[in-house]
Amino acid sequence: MTSGTTGSSVQPTVDVLDNGLRVVVTSMPHSQAAVSAAYVRVGSRDEARATLGLSHYLEHMLFKGTESRPEPTAISAAIEGAGGTLNAFTSKELTCYWNVVPFNRLSLATDVLADSVRNSLLGESEIERERTVIYSEIRRAHDQPGQRVGQLISDAAFGDQPLGWEIAGDLDSVGAITRDHLAEHIETWYRPSNIVLSVAGNVDRDETLRLAETHWAANWPEMAGEPVPPRQSAVDAMSDRQAQIEVRDLEQCNLALSLRAFPRLDPDRFALKLMNDVLGGSMTSRLFVEIREKRGLAYSVGSGVSAFDDTGQLGISAGVTAEHVLETIEVAIHELQRIADEPVQEEELERVREHAIGSFRLSLDSASGWCHRAGGMLLSRGEIEPVEEAIAGLEAVTTADVQRAARRVVREGNLAAAVVGPFDDLDALHDRTRTFRAN
Repeated sequence: MTSGTTGSSVQPTVDVLDNGLRVVVTSMPHSQAAVSAAYVRVGSRDEARATLGLSHYLEHMLFKGTESRPEPTAISAAIEGAGGTLNAFTSKELTCYWNVVPFNRLSLATDVLADSVRNSLLGESEIERERTVIYSEIRRAHDQPGQRVGQLISDAAFGDQPLGWEIAGDLDSVGAITRDHLAEHIETWYRPSNIVLSVAGNVDRDETLRLAETHWAANWPEMAGEPVPPRQSAVDAMSDRQAQIEVRDLEQCNLALSLRAFPRLDPDRFALKLMNDVLGGSMTSRLFVEIREKRGLAYSVGSGVSAFDDTGQLGISAGVTAEHVLETIEVAIHELQRIADEPVQEEELERVREHAIGSFRLSLDSASGWCHRAGGMLLSRGEIEPVEEAIAGLEAVTTADVQRAARRVVREGNLAAAVVGPFDDLDALHDRTRTFRAN
């Protein structure tokens, strides 16, 4: 077993079991909690279109009984019986299973987490029962305009490639998934070298490693030592359908805009973060002030950044009436062009920098924050960026850096748009996306 550390005021330790599974422990002696998470490096972008939603389907199934806990509710009952909670989530690039318990119940939490991830029964009756649940989840997402516009903008920005597909799949792809598909998914991706176990809270490193050795080290299938398949690279082009609408009889429209941005390790990632905060990251951002405070076009408006292995996305969202859709888009385009054309003033940059650093520090005010940051970062990047380095990266950003990042994003043709609601002027929406460019 090899080990190493990362430096910080709170210091996560990283150890590697002999089988390649990484264990990161973040000790916080004053916490009353122990948070455990198993991160697996597989998500919807690693799936075939015909069985899209496979990672998400399996996420549901791993709570539905194991050899030692055959009852479908036994896994949740074990954690909830200790006063804890558990859940899971699937993204485009990873799947995570986690639980939170009082710190003195870490042994139970480790046992339950490993048992559910490694020993699922995948019972046929439970698979069919859960298929109906997932159908309901997909229909609910379709029925909620805010979620539906998110699906449309992903397709508009990325098109017919895995990053443009819906994480949960659709009714046809979920309907095609069989027990063999689920078992093969586990066999292909759930291998020690492709998993990070992250534990944070009032926990001891040595004790946590002993528990990890007990529950995660042995009894893997023979091929579990082989490397996982390589991930397909993203296509670096917008969709052919950069503008999409879904007309619905609603009181207002859900509007989304998207620009392709940078991978998670891009040198300009800190500048892009602050650029986004200037643009729409808070109630004092340019989009919020201009669209809501000055013009009264929307109640909610903002922007955010998503980063993947090999690409990224800058998104803008707003809720507006149909007659204000095009005006809101014009304001957003103007603010995008302005941030690319004109250096941000030092005073504004300092304000958003302080907001970004403060928000980042507050996100690490809990054992859960540390657990998920360390686990997700170690899985996706292969290392945990020390807090001091992340803050130093934000502190080093200059106005020239922000403008350079903006110019890399605000470029000709790099705009997708989607609207769900009582708006039907697709031609006008296409015109806004086709003619988008820096001034």
